[in-house]
Amino acid sequence: MPKVAILSAVETVTTKIPSTIDAAALCKMADRGQITGALLDGPLAMDNAISLIAAKTKGIASPVAGDADILVAPDLEAGNILAKLLTFLAKADAAGLVLGARVPIILTSRADSVRTRMASCGVALLVAHARRTGQIESIS
Repeated sequence: MPKVAILSAVETVTTKIPSTIDAAALCKMADRGQITGALLDGPLAMDNAISLIAAKTKGIASPVAGDADILVAPDLEAGNILAKLLTFLAKADAAGLVLGARVPIILTSRADSVRTRMASCGVALLVAHARRTGQIESIS
């Protein structure tokens, strides 16, 4: 079961930061069984999403905090920055995909490697196949 950290600037819900409200809503949907197939928690700041020490220091008790498998960024800009940081500084493999349309949309950067472009194609095929076979209804 993948552990999904819904990222925001802070780990507490506040009306002053809309992404914290979005994260709380996603987690509530998961609690109700509206989102399945993963363990969600958020809002989580980046430090407590990936560092168990940071999570413990901040008093966050969560099976996701400090051990996230998947990071969900609050918006396109933050996601782009996160992806570039992981790709160029941490040498992570990447795949670019936009969800929510009738078909998956491959979205890569001009600076992406052939490996990233092929990974994007592979993930798009997996999503399309899962939709066609009814394994997932919709991802948006």
